[in-house]
Amino acid sequence: MSEFSFVHIADVHLGYEQYNLSERRDDFDRAFMEAVDKIMALKPNFVIIAGDLFHHARPLNITLERAIRNFRRLKEANIPVLVVDGSHDAAPNTLTSTILNPLDSAGLIYYLPRHENACWENEYCYVYGIPNFRTRERTEKQLPAFYELKKPTPRKDKFNIFVFHMALDMPEITKFYPRIAAEASPALIPEGFNYYAGGHIHLPLQIQFRNGVLAYSGSTETVSYEDAYAEKGFYYVEVDKRFEVKVSRINIEGTRKFKVVERDCSGLSPHEITELAEKIVREADEEGAVIVPVLKGMLPAGSTRGEIDLARIRGAAEKALAVHPVLLLREEEIPEEIIKSIFEGEIKDLRVKSYEYFLQFFMQRYSREEAEKRARVALDLMQYLVRGDEDKVREVLEGLIK
Repeated sequence: MSEFSFVHIADVHLGYEQYNLSERRDDFDRAFMEAVDKIMALKPNFVIIAGDLFHHARPLNITLERAIRNFRRLKEANIPVLVVDGSHDAAPNTLTSTILNPLDSAGLIYYLPRHENACWENEYCYVYGIPNFRTRERTEKQLPAFYELKKPTPRKDKFNIFVFHMALDMPEITKFYPRIAAEASPALIPEGFNYYAGGHIHLPLQIQFRNGVLAYSGSTETVSYEDAYAEKGFYYVEVDKRFEVKVSRINIEGTRKFKVVERDCSGLSPHEITELAEKIVREADEEGAVIVPVLKGMLPAGSTRGEIDLARIRGAAEKALAVHPVLLLREEEIPEEIIKSIFEGEIKDLRVKSYEYFLQFFMQRYSREEAEKRARVALDLMQYLVRGDEDKVREVLEGLIK
């Protein structure tokens, strides 16, 4: 077998208008263009994209046009692009389909799950790819059926690559990614492969798995403030004649700068929290940056997140592209003594006492005027539910939606 190399990239998220900003959509496009520039310089034998090439299954025309230009460059350089869908660009239904299908038909990419036996191979390498099923329940039900339809058959005399887009339920992975969001047991991943090319986790990660290497290449731009600290880029994988693997990290350097600042605001009033966040933003202000003040802690009794002035916080920056406050503040529950004081003694008027309770509950979250409105609605719902008046219940609920 001859020596060869390939690129493993994932989570490109083309077309993502993060924070409803077209500038962020352009950032994701630029990151991919830089990745293609670096790929052209590396001259690999092929490229693997392990899901979420696009942020939507049907991207905007401007996003599609830019992507086509980059894929044409790779095609003209005789570098095949092997793709699986991810949780974002998978077909939402059989009618809508995914943009990956026409790109495959045009010969710009090779959409692995669409092809016979879900594979691509040449004289030295076998690549097998599975679709994304979006949830753990669907994955556990539908992936075995997919294997039955298009059986993975790694070759004994070739280097074998398995391509997927999901978080596996493994301690080495769930310490970076919540276990509750893991989409599959590792038992669903077949043996016999030398390299497992993963997507979905936005942090670069490599571990030994079965008798091969399992790798997540991370994202090419910041998809969430929580992964802003991680390197952005992809893996360049070189394989020698003995199937020994050398994995190199290739960083993307032109990504948007994120400045994430966390503060514990326990005990501060909403007004004080607003002032603190304004100070954080002014100190972090930088040309073109995205500033993310993450405000944590417990609000004082009677205070709500809705009282924090987000407009003032966002307006504190003069040079940043955007300010995106994140409120991880807990609202204090109604003290037990207040509940007891409402319901103690004889219940002469349950409706009045219920109203008092609902009012206290909603005042933890809304202004007094809004809390009074919601308390009255809650009482009406109770009355109609007890009577079994479904029409009135529906009328009240529809009024809430409006």
